[in-house]
Amino acid sequence: MSTSNTALSRRAFAGLAGGSLASLALAACSSGGGSGSSGGTIQFWNMPWGGTAFNPLDQRITLAYKPKSGLPAVKYQAIAWSNFVAKFSTSVASHTNPAVSSGGGTQAFQFAKQGAIAYADDLLSSWKSNGLYDDFLPGTLEAMKTEQGTVAIPYNIDMRIHWYSKSLLQKAGVQPPTDWQSFESACAALKKIGVYGLGLSGGSGGNAFQGIVGWMINNGGGIFDQSHKPNLVTPENIETLTFLQGLIRNGYADPRSTGYTTQNTQDQWKAGKFGMQVEGPGLASNLGGRWATDVVVGEPLTSASGKKGALFFPNNIMLYKNSSSLKGAEAFLTYYYKAMKPLWTKHTGIGLPVLKSIAATPEFKQDPNAVKCVEAWQPICRTWAAPGGQALFANVSLVDSTTPMTVFGQDVMSLKETPKGALTKLQNTLMQNLKG
Repeated sequence: MSTSNTALSRRAFAGLAGGSLASLALAACSSGGGSGSSGGTIQFWNMPWGGTAFNPLDQRITLAYKPKSGLPAVKYQAIAWSNFVAKFSTSVASHTNPAVSSGGGTQAFQFAKQGAIAYADDLLSSWKSNGLYDDFLPGTLEAMKTEQGTVAIPYNIDMRIHWYSKSLLQKAGVQPPTDWQSFESACAALKKIGVYGLGLSGGSGGNAFQGIVGWMINNGGGIFDQSHKPNLVTPENIETLTFLQGLIRNGYADPRSTGYTTQNTQDQWKAGKFGMQVEGPGLASNLGGRWATDVVVGEPLTSASGKKGALFFPNNIMLYKNSSSLKGAEAFLTYYYKAMKPLWTKHTGIGLPVLKSIAATPEFKQDPNAVKCVEAWQPICRTWAAPGGQALFANVSLVDSTTPMTVFGQDVMSLKETPKGALTKLQNTLMQNLKG
C-alpha cells in the first residue's frame, strides 16, 4: 500500500488559519446564511487523502449510496489542500457548510468549540448493533471523545515510526535497534561508513519537531497535562532531549538537517546518506526504486525508562449542526464506513485504516510496512494530548504544524538551547498563545 506524505502532512487547521477563525465565528453569529444542503440532497466534502486515484474512487463510492425513502441523496465535492482552511472557515461562517466532511485533523475540535459540530455519539451508539463500533483500532475512537461528546469519527491514520535501511545496517555490521541503547550503537556504526543514523528535517515543511515529540512520548513524556495545558519541563522530556542532543553532538545527524525539507531528507536516503529516521508510513513508497524494499519499519523502541510510545494523528470525519438532515448525514456515514474498504484495497494512498476489518484484508497485507505500522506501532501510539490523555482538544492546534514547534525542533537540533532551555522556551510561547 502506498501512502501520501503530501496529503497526510496537512493536518494543521487553526495553526494555518491564525486569528481568522475568531472573526469568522463572530461573523457566523450574525449570518443568515443558507442550509448546508439543497434540493433534497446533502453534501460530503472530502480531501485528496491519497494519490490521483483516490478522489475519483471516493466519489464513485459516495454516489453509489442509495438512501432510504425520506432521506436525502449525497453530493460529493473534493476540497484542495491549498485553500481548505479558508474554504471550511468561510462555509461555517456563512452557513453554507457541508453536512459531512473530513478536513484538518484538529478542525473538528475548533469548530466544536464554536458550536458548529454535531456530536457523533448517537451515530456511534447505533453502530454497536452492526459491528462497526467494535471494528475501530484501539485508541482511535478515544482520541475523538471529549467531555461534551464524541467530536468526530476516526477515518485514517498518520503516525511517526522508526525506519531503517536493511542494506546499510548490514554494511555497518549492526542489528536493527530495539531500544535507545542499541539505537545509539547503530548510529555509531553507521557513522563509521559515512551514514547518518538520526535522520531529521528541521526546515520549512520538515517534520523534525514531530519526531522529537514522538521521542518524548516514547519516554513517557509529551506536551500537555490532564488539564490540557502545556507542561513540558518534566524529567521525562529533559531526559529525552539530553539523549537526542547527545546523538547530535556525536555527529550522528546531518549538520544541515536544521534547514532540511522532507524532500531533502528523501534525497539523502536515495544517496545512501541516511540509514535511520522517524518518519511517516509512506517513506518507503515515496523513496521508490530499490529503497522501496530496502527501507523498512523497525520495532517500537524501548526508552531509557523502559517505556514504548510514538506520535500519531487520527484524521477524522465530522458532522455539522447546520444541515437540513442530520439523520440523512448519519445514514450516509453508516453506508460510507461499510463501503469505503476499496480506498485501501485498491491502494489509493489514503494512509493507514482505522478499521480492523480493512487492515485484515489480503490486499492491505501485501505491504509488510503498513502491517507493521498497524500491528506493532498503532497500539502504542499517542496523540498530541500526551501524556495527559488520548482525546484531542482545541488547544492542540497550538502545536500541530505551527511556527513555535518548528522553532522548537530547530532549537533542539542546533544545540543552541539546552534541553531545559528549549522546553522552557516552548512552554512560555504556548502559554502566551493560550492567553492571547
